[in-house]
Amino acid sequence: MNDDEEIEAIRRKKREQLEGQLEASAPAEPIHVTGREHFQELVASHRILLVDFHADWCGPCKMLEPTVAEIAAETDAAVAKVDVDTNQALAQEYQVQGVPTLYLFADGEVAERMVGVQEKGSLVQSIQAHA
Repeated sequence: MNDDEEIEAIRRKKREQLEGQLEASAPAEPIHVTGREHFQELVASHRILLVDFHADWCGPCKMLEPTVAEIAAETDAAVAKVDVDTNQALAQEYQVQGVPTLYLFADGEVAERMVGVQEKGSLVQSIQAHA
């Protein structure tokens, strides 16, 4: 094995270790986003991230809340909750016109956008499709 191959093997091993740490570090509870920087940090630090744009006054959001909590507890995806009233600029940036709106990020990129209450099974399928 030459030096270039050895360096590439080390990089590959390190990348696999880091990816394993990120997947293992997905919290079992939804993370409440405190601002734009926090949101960007979450997108960058989790391979799969489900983001729930919601509002406290929204009935359908309250219906979706237990499902989102179960997704956080039962899947390898991290789950973030963004209150659109306290994070209006972030909601505007992601063109949230109605709540709930869910975004699925995979490797830092938007993979899916879903508007309205979603069934747990379809959310799990989306997560698995991008895992």
